[in-house]
Amino acid sequence: MLVVAGGLSLVAAPANALSKTGIASLYDTSSGTQTASGQPLNDHALTAAMRAPVPLGTRMRVTNLENGRVVTVTINDRGPFIASRIIDLTPAGARALGFSGLARVRVESL
Repeated sequence: MLVVAGGLSLVAAPANALSKTGIASLYDTSSGTQTASGQPLNDHALTAAMRAPVPLGTRMRVTNLENGRVVTVTINDRGPFIASRIIDLTPAGARALGFSGLARVRVESL
């Protein structure tokens, strides 16, 4: 939905849009070779793990709140399994965001 008011256009977010702020972690690639989606685990792919109810295949925009870098990833696995974290990124995703280890991020569905 697009609303134009006084020359300002606003786009309404879809009803099922997701936006979360929290801690991202670097994916532990030693834990297996296959993701929950059935795809092979690939350190070089821009993929990530999130807990349900985010459907597998969902594309997410991830913003590193410390440096402003942004990457788009596809959710193809489940996790992270540490309650304080909201997303696990492959090494390629973490590199794109400029971190190794943990980072404070905003995650938004596309």
